[in-house]
Amino acid sequence: MVKAGKAAKKVGPLANSPSHLMHRALQLALDIYAEEAGSDGLTQRQFAVLEAASLKAGLTQTELVRLTGIDRSTLADLVARMTAKGLLERERSTLDARAKAVRLSEAGLARLEAARPRVEAADRRIMGLLPKGHRDGFLKQLTELAAAADDAPTLAKAQAKAAKKAQKLADKEAKKAEKAARKEAKVEDEAVEDTSPETV
Repeated sequence: MVKAGKAAKKVGPLANSPSHLMHRALQLALDIYAEEAGSDGLTQRQFAVLEAASLKAGLTQTELVRLTGIDRSTLADLVARMTAKGLLERERSTLDARAKAVRLSEAGLARLEAARPRVEAADRRIMGLLPKGHRDGFLKQLTELAAAADDAPTLAKAQAKAAKKAQKLADKEAKKAEKAARKEAKVEDEAVEDTSPETV
């Protein structure tokens, strides 16, 4: 019979793959969350949206994306469904007439307050899987990864802009080199014409 610890070591490259290990940890965290929330409870994303909406009335969907980390299209669908269920209310933003502002409804606030102890219980169970001395460091690393995720769109834009600028410069240099090559070829052609014997 193989011990569990030894079996885990035989996984191979997956044992050292951060993406694989994070995926497995996420599955475990979501399973624990689902157990604590119960079949009638809020999903983790619904909870995140309600918690973010509780911070300030009249948040735009762009602000909700920033606060929750949920991508724009998923969030739009989620907000529409939560509005239909009466958990959120939507109205025109006072700051931007084109944007819709989202606020917590009374029903949404009641669901959020009922969910908070369950989410806290899930978080305690997840953190309880780690030795006490590792918990603060683990939370700090998760916070750093979340911050990197938040910065990713800005970084991607900056990288795309830099790549475009570099491409423009490379194209300009290539044109210069091509022009210089044509000029040199023309000079060589003229030199050949000057040294060729005249025909009678």
